[in-house]
Amino acid sequence: MLRRSRTHGFTLIEILVVIVIIATVVSIALLSVSIGGDDSEMQTERRRFASLIETVQDEAMLQGREFGVELMTSGYRFVEFDPLTRQWSEIYGDDLFRLRELPEGLELELFVDDRRVELNDNPKTLSDPDRPMTSRNNPYSPHLYIFASGESTVFTLNFWRRQTDQRLVLRGDVLGELEFGERDDAV
Repeated sequence: MLRRSRTHGFTLIEILVVIVIIATVVSIALLSVSIGGDDSEMQTERRRFASLIETVQDEAMLQGREFGVELMTSGYRFVEFDPLTRQWSEIYGDDLFRLRELPEGLELELFVDDRRVELNDNPKTLSDPDRPMTSRNNPYSPHLYIFASGESTVFTLNFWRRQTDQRLVLRGDVLGELEFGERDDAV
């Protein structure tokens, strides 16, 4: 008599059920990480802004120049004070201080002296690049000042993603020191 040995294995249905369960668990994990986890794009933009501020602070102290930062809802640019004309103007010829736009979905919220500053969507425009950014009725001034003495405007800047309501905070003190914070620390 021949005996057949029966091998035990998984049926196709059992394998499909396990695959569906694993796929569901993985998708839930990925979704929760992307919603509540770190937003690397937001962190990168905050670090970039902080690095640019530190660079401008060094330039201001080394060269005895006064700088400013104009912030928009989804971008920023650096400006320079001209002591001869006593007016603010764009910085030309230096790609480092050009107008910077944030990635889509990322916005800025600015607080100066614990008061929220209403930011425009676009920078103030100049019709003539040789003309300073001012008019008699509405003189231009940036939101943040960086002085040659090393002092600067005290501010709290939130990098905010509206879709997930995530915020990363950057604070600057009067001595130009920058501090990173999280949403719980936000104003």
